Amino acid sequence: MKFAVLVGDGMGDYPVESLGGKTPLQAAEMPFTRRAAQVGERLMLSTVPDNLEPGSDVANMSLLGYNPEQNYTGRAAIEAAGAGIPLKENDVAFRCNLVTVEEGRMLDYSAGHITSAEAAELIASLEEKLGRPGRHLHAGVSYRHLLVWENGPDGFWIEPPHEFTGKRVSDYLPSDADLVALLECSREVFRDHPVNRRRMAEGKHPATQIWLWGQGRAMRLPSYETLYGLRGGVVSAVDLVRGLGVLAGLDAPKIPGATGFLDTNVQGKVDAALRLLHDGDYVYLHLEAPDECGHMGDAQAKVQAIEMYDYQVVRPIWEALERAGEPYVMILCMDHRTPVAIKGHTREPVPVVIVRGPTGQVEGSAAFDETVNDGHSQGMAYEVIGRLLNENR
Repeated sequence: MKFAVLVGDGMGDYPVESLGGKTPLQAAEMPFTRRAAQVGERLMLSTVPDNLEPGSDVANMSLLGYNPEQNYTGRAAIEAAGAGIPLKENDVAFRCNLVTVEEGRMLDYSAGHITSAEAAELIASLEEKLGRPGRHLHAGVSYRHLLVWENGPDGFWIEPPHEFTGKRVSDYLPSDADLVALLECSREVFRDHPVNRRRMAEGKHPATQIWLWGQGRAMRLPSYETLYGLRGGVVSAVDLVRGLGVLAGLDAPKIPGATGFLDTNVQGKVDAALRLLHDGDYVYLHLEAPDECGHMGDAQAKVQAIEMYDYQVVRPIWEALERAGEPYVMILCMDHRTPVAIKGHTREPVPVVIVRGPTGQVEGSAAFDETVNDGHSQGMAYEVIGRLLNENR
């Protein structure tokens, strides 16, 4: 049995006026996904326990079949695993965004989706200024980076920058004075940095400072082979999802040109997923772009990202599974909703389709949107998916 889990991050939403009162899922051209919904089992599932925040860390952990309440220690610890950064027992890892703050407000949580090469220059300058034994910055992909701090501050919540776009930063500052000092120092380092001068000359958002959040200590997960008797891998542009794969004992290849946005190398991700399925029996392919467009508040771009999911991910993976002629389970899903009106995550349930194949030619289509089961949850994702993965042990 082959298992393919295809995740469109943040695809869920609310009705959008500019889309004629439809949600992006309803407005998008999704012939392959809707055909899968016709032949598969449609469910509305909850991905986030009530006592945890609706982040991609918790929600993707749930889609992988892990109970976040039993396993979650913090987002940045997962990202460290994805980046190949080992954490000692007393290390605290922080997610480090490059952001644009203008007139005291969070203008852009991604510094204009800054390139990885530009970001690496900025992080190197910051490490030169702030790095010391037991505290180091590590460059990642685009605006997403890490700070690892031995015996660093912990035990408090810091709001992610994508959750307060347009709002005053002073209302969301961390309670720890040392962290606030790091944020202030980053402003000085970045103020006249050559990277920012170039970006402003090109009409792009500069990275005016860092924002530290998502702190956590090292995480351990039982392996997929132990839990489910499965071998395979996770394909994603972002260290967060790759990190969950690493912690689960799955392969997590880095895909050249995978950016986590609309310009990502989708074909490279699909090719990697098919190789993992050929050599093993499980793949989790994650597409970040719909979530990014939701955070930007751009409904048209989100529709484009959802159509990319359908045409460039669902279609080729499903066709390859059918050509192979072997028994398979294909799960089409999302981790949470990222409504364009909110520009942040919400915890409502999300639609999921489970296709058991081979199906042969499929006629007709069915809705794959927020109206499945009248929007009511039919269970926790980690329980439903966990049972499904165990069915064929």
